[in-house]
Amino acid sequence: MATEQTFVMIKPDGVQRGLAGRIISRLEDKGLKLIAMKFSKVSEQQANDHYGFLKEKPFYASLITFITSSPAVKMVWEGENAVRFVRNLVGATNPMDAAPGSIRSDYAVTAGNNIIHASDSSETARQEIERFFNKEEIMEYSLCRESWLGV
Repeated sequence: MATEQTFVMIKPDGVQRGLAGRIISRLEDKGLKLIAMKFSKVSEQQANDHYGFLKEKPFYASLITFITSSPAVKMVWEGENAVRFVRNLVGATNPMDAAPGSIRSDYAVTAGNNIIHASDSSETARQEIERFFNKEEIMEYSLCRESWLGV
């Protein structure tokens, strides 16, 4: 198993519905380590860079309007196989298809308002982390449990 970093964003609908604390707790409860977090609006440029691969889709303009409409919680998490681990915890994009007990199954309402984003690969995670954080904002530290559990 490999320790890796992944990017997670609680989208404006998750913030507006007061779900940020519950979502962060779920990630912490699973043993992931929070190494960066900020609460701010996604800029127009960040939104275009982040969702550029969807530019030809008919919903692109409304997606950009939505993601820049209100603050979001942007985070970097670290753990064993963090990308895959978080993606499984988050669930499928459409909450109707998300596994029971996943974050989207429990909290999301529609595919367009699915409350959370999580990187889909190590390479995407690296790009997204660089898009939203500078190196000085990423914390390196040890958790007490790491020595207790031998991880």
